[in-house]
Amino acid sequence: MLIRRFFALGLAFLAASSPIRGLAEDFAKAREILSTRCLKCHGGEKTRGGLSVAGRDSLAKGGDLGPAIDADEPDESLLLQAIRYEEGLEMPPSGRLPDDEIQALAEWVAAGAPWPGGEGSEEVAGADAHDEEEPAAWPYAQVERPAVPAVEDAGWGRNPIDAFILAGLEPDGLAPAPEADRRTLIRRATYDLTGLPPTPAEVEAFESDPAPDAFERLVDRLLASPRYGEAWGRHWLDLVGYAETNSFERDAAKPFIWRYRDYVVDAFNRDKPFDRFALEQLAGDEVAPDSVEAQVATGFYRVGLWDDEPADRPLARYEALDGIVANVGQVFLGMTINCARCHDHKKDPIPQSDYYRLLAFFIDMGRQTGLETRKVGPERVEVMAAVSKGRDQAHVLLRGNPALVGPKVEPGVPIALGEAPTFEAGRGKRRALAEWLTDRRNPMTARVFANRLWQYHFNRGLVPSPNDFGTLGEPNTHPELLDWLASELVDGGWKVKRMHRLIMLSSAYRMSSRPSPEALAADPQNRKFQRFPMRRLTAEEVRDSILAASGALNDKAGGPWVCPPIPDEVLAGQSVPGQGWTVSPPDESARRSVYVHVKRSLALPILATHDAADVDASCPVRHTTTVPTQALGLLNGSFSNEQAATFADRLEAEAGAGDLAAQARLAVLLTTGREPSADERARDVAFLRSLREEAGLSERAALVQYALLTLNANAFLYID
Repeated sequence: MLIRRFFALGLAFLAASSPIRGLAEDFAKAREILSTRCLKCHGGEKTRGGLSVAGRDSLAKGGDLGPAIDADEPDESLLLQAIRYEEGLEMPPSGRLPDDEIQALAEWVAAGAPWPGGEGSEEVAGADAHDEEEPAAWPYAQVERPAVPAVEDAGWGRNPIDAFILAGLEPDGLAPAPEADRRTLIRRATYDLTGLPPTPAEVEAFESDPAPDAFERLVDRLLASPRYGEAWGRHWLDLVGYAETNSFERDAAKPFIWRYRDYVVDAFNRDKPFDRFALEQLAGDEVAPDSVEAQVATGFYRVGLWDDEPADRPLARYEALDGIVANVGQVFLGMTINCARCHDHKKDPIPQSDYYRLLAFFIDMGRQTGLETRKVGPERVEVMAAVSKGRDQAHVLLRGNPALVGPKVEPGVPIALGEAPTFEAGRGKRRALAEWLTDRRNPMTARVFANRLWQYHFNRGLVPSPNDFGTLGEPNTHPELLDWLASELVDGGWKVKRMHRLIMLSSAYRMSSRPSPEALAADPQNRKFQRFPMRRLTAEEVRDSILAASGALNDKAGGPWVCPPIPDEVLAGQSVPGQGWTVSPPDESARRSVYVHVKRSLALPILATHDAADVDASCPVRHTTTVPTQALGLLNGSFSNEQAATFADRLEAEAGAGDLAAQARLAVLLTTGREPSADERARDVAFLRSLREEAGLSERAALVQYALLTLNANAFLYID
C-alpha cells in the first residue's frame, strides 16, 4: 500500500543517520501500530471524530476532543489516554491494545512523536488508508427525479409507479399478479385508509358499480372520512413513541398530552403539508407562540420516557435529550444518529460530534429533564419548556457521560449529508432545523417519508428498515422508484393525500395477493412486489373491527383518553393494582383504540397480544407474530366474549330471531365483507344446530358461541 511505502521511506531516512537510530526504531514501532490499528478509521477521507493519524501535524491538531498529542505533557496526550482506556476514552473500540503496543506508542510520544518527512505525506496516506469498503453513498446523495423506465408490457400500468415495478419483474421473466376482485379491493382500501372494515352496504355498492372510476371515487371518499386521520395518525404516533405516561416506577400520567394525539389526527384529516407538520412539531413555539395548535404540536418533545425521581439528574436529563435526538434522527432522516452518542458510529459515516451537534438544537429546552404544561387560548396544554434566561451550551460528552465534558459544539446537521447551512445558537434554531429538514438540500426527509407511505400501503417499505437507511439497515429494493416518489412528494407541496391517491390508483396496489408458482420460486419473499403483500389486521384494527362487527363501536372523535376494563389478573401485575387506570363507562370504553389510554406499564390485553407498538422508543414497523396467546385470548378473553354476546344481539335483531341461515349470512358479511356460499351457509347452520342439540346449549348461548367463532376466523383477521 502507498501508506506503507511512505512509512518505509521515512524509516529509511531515519536509519540513515546513526545518531537518531533510536528514534527510527521508535517510529518503526509506532508506524506499524498506527497503520494497522488506527488508519482504517482515522486516515485519508475517513477521519472519524475529526481525527487523522496520517501525520504529526494532524495528530497535534487533533479532532473533536482536542489535540491527540501534547508536546508539553506527553503522558497526558489524548492518544495515550484513549489507548489506555482512561478518562472514559476507549480506542480502538474493538478491544484494548496489548501492553507492549501501548508502551511503544508511549515511548514514541515521549520522544516528541518524531515524524520524518513532515506533513506532506498526508495526501499519500489518504489514498489508501483503509481496507474496509466504504458505506454506500446512495442514501445521502441528492434526490434527483429518475426517468420513468420503458417496459415491454406498457398496457399493464396505470401510472409511472407501475413502470418501475414492472422494470424489476421483466428481467426475471415475471409477470405482475392479476387484479384483485372488487370485494378484496374495497376491504384493502378501507382498512388502509381508515383502519376499519367496510360495511356490507358499502361492499355491495362498490361491487355493483360498473363505472371505470369507481375505485378512484372510493379512494376519495375514504380520504375525506374523519376515520382516515385516526388510522394514519396512529402510524405517526408509532414513529414518535407516543405514550401518555412517563414510565419508570411511578409511571405517572402526562396530563393533557392527548391534545398532541388529537393534533396529529387532525393534521392528517386536514391534509396539512408534511413540511408544515414537521415545522410545528419541532418549533411550533418559535413559529407561532400565540397559537394553541402550534404549542400543542410541540408535544412531540413530551411523549418520551421521563424519570421523575432520578438518582442522577444530569444523566436523566441527557437520557431525555437522547430520546429526542434518536427520534429526529430516525423518524425524519432514517439515520441511527443515536448510535454515535458514546463514540463514532460503527458502520455509518456519523462521527460522535454529529450526535452532539444535533443535540445542540435542543439543549436549552428546559433545564430540568421534565417538560411542562403551560397555559395558552384559557387552556392548559402539554408543551416543552424553553429556557427564558441564559443559554445552555452543548458539549461532546466523552463516552456519552455527562460527567466527562468534552469540547464545545454548535448546532449542526450530519456531515454525511453534504454542505450544511450555518445555524446560530439561541431562539429560532429549532425552526432553522425544521426548515432544513424539509429543504431540497437535505435528501433524506423526502426519501424517508415517501418510503413510509409505501410501507403503510404495501406492508413493507422499499427500504424494509424504515428508520435506518444506513449500512446496518436492509438494502433498498427499488431505489429509482423511491427517488421518484420522493420527488413527487416535494414537487406536490408535501401533500400526503395526493401521494395516497398516486399509490393507490396504481395497478401495483390493485394486484391480488395470490402468488403464481413461478413467482414463489423466483421471489419467495416478494421483494420485487410481484404481488400485493398479504397482511393481518393490526392490534388496533382487531379490536376496532370486533367493535364494528358487534355494532358497539363508538365513533366519537378526540378528547381525553379512555380506559376500557382490564381483567383483575392483568391488573395484579402492577405494583399498585389498578393505579392510573380508572375504568371508563361502557359507551366510552367502546371508542376506537387510538383513544385508549397508552400507559407504559399496563397495556390492554387484546392490543398487547396482537403486536401493538412498543412505546418506549420509535416503532417504525409493526412486526406480526403468530402465537398461541392470540387465539387463546380471542376465545377466552373477557372483551371478545362480551363483544360476541353483543354481536349475537345484533344478529338476532337484524337477521331475525330463530332464522339461523340469515344469522349465519349476516355474520359472514359483517366479519369478512363477502357473501357466503350456499355450502358455507349450510355448514354454519349445521354447526349452530349441533351446539344446541349435541352440546346442550340454549339458542341464545349457541349464537354467542357462533359469533365468537366468526371473530376468530382467519378470514376476519386477515385482509386479503
